[in-house]
Amino acid sequence: MADRLPAPRHAREMTGTLPPDLAALVQRDEPVILRGYAADWPLVRAGRISGHAAANYLLRFDRGRPVTGYVGEAAIRGRFHYDETATALNFKSQTLPLRDLLARLLDGADGEGEAPALYMGSTDLDAYLPGFRDENDLVPSDGLFARHPPLASIWIGNRTIASAHYDMANNAAICAVGRRRFTLFPPDQIANLYPGPLAPTPGGQVVSMVDFARPDLDRYPRFGDAMAEAVVAELEPGDLLVYPALWWHHVEALETFNVLVNYWWNTAPAYLDTPMDTVMHAMLSLRDRPAAEKRAWCAIFDHYVFGDPEAVVAHLPPASHGPLAPLDEAMARRLRAYLLQRLNR
Repeated sequence: MADRLPAPRHAREMTGTLPPDLAALVQRDEPVILRGYAADWPLVRAGRISGHAAANYLLRFDRGRPVTGYVGEAAIRGRFHYDETATALNFKSQTLPLRDLLARLLDGADGEGEAPALYMGSTDLDAYLPGFRDENDLVPSDGLFARHPPLASIWIGNRTIASAHYDMANNAAICAVGRRRFTLFPPDQIANLYPGPLAPTPGGQVVSMVDFARPDLDRYPRFGDAMAEAVVAELEPGDLLVYPALWWHHVEALETFNVLVNYWWNTAPAYLDTPMDTVMHAMLSLRDRPAAEKRAWCAIFDHYVFGDPEAVVAHLPPASHGPLAPLDEAMARRLRAYLLQRLNR
């Protein structure tokens, strides 16, 4: 059925190895590839020699701290997802030394037949591979990471698939070893991607129920509408992909040994709560109300939350603004205490 789907467009590309202006790239509100940005990273150069060379390079920074590996049978075709009930996952996790995980990946890459799907998910670079970023790092031209320190992570695996999901932070992803394909969708395609359960989830975020390799268009008919809006990024070693928060992305690792390094960052103040808490609270307070009431609450949310905050208070004396004023840490604490009191009634 995949041949019945619209062909996605390719991501915008730029070239050059100069430090990127990540803030400007994110403001484009679309995925952007910087070809060859990290081509001179020592890890990328080692990976061009072989997977063994890349693994040996990574082990220079290993301090023996156990990592978490995720393992699925060959039958899942690398797609870490749900079982048929969608109440349990189709893979297991285990803790093991990084050296052992790399050895298993390389043994599978060198062997014959189909290997089990195996990967190490988002793992903090500074905590698990200290010193790696001294030789391989992304340094924005505008000092963005000095103002908003990112979470720098590494992913290592064989031919695995991270089903379409979104993150709440902006992402800069560097394909360091192997090749990767990202299929990305703007946030307004959420309904056409058929999100799965809120819990459990394969990796901490809700994922699409559609199997992109074998889409069931009878069961998921609007998936074609999502693909009409999709953007594909085919990454070679050393390429950098930048995309904004909340964009859905389906990620395929295409070789028997792959390494991705990514940086998540968000410029929102740290005292802000996650908007997903608001969604959960709205399910508690709004979702099951009559349709007319929900339409009225949409207008209220548009006024207080999504509208111009200055217009909301323009007719009020400054001393009366209270929570309507720009939020700061002190007001955030007061609002949180108020909500806790209300929720615990």
